[in-house]
Amino acid sequence: MRVVVDLSRCEGYAQCVFLAPEAFRMHGEEALMYDPNPDDAQRDLVLRAAAACPVQAIVVDRLEGRNAPVEASAP
Repeated sequence: MRVVVDLSRCEGYAQCVFLAPEAFRMHGEEALMYDPNPDDAQRDLVLRAAAACPVQAIVVDRLEGRNAPVEASAP
């Protein structure tokens, strides 16, 4: 899977960090750092993190042409 965060939309609420700490982390108080290709074992956590983003700054795509972008939905 591929993760893209629109850092111009991200406001540092860090909900993604709490829900998927292996894929997202804060650098300082406002700078989000993330793994653009997290392990598939993290898929559910990453999708929940994307769904929890208050400004919808996280997009999750499947790789290898399986399907179009995955839309995050609330659990």
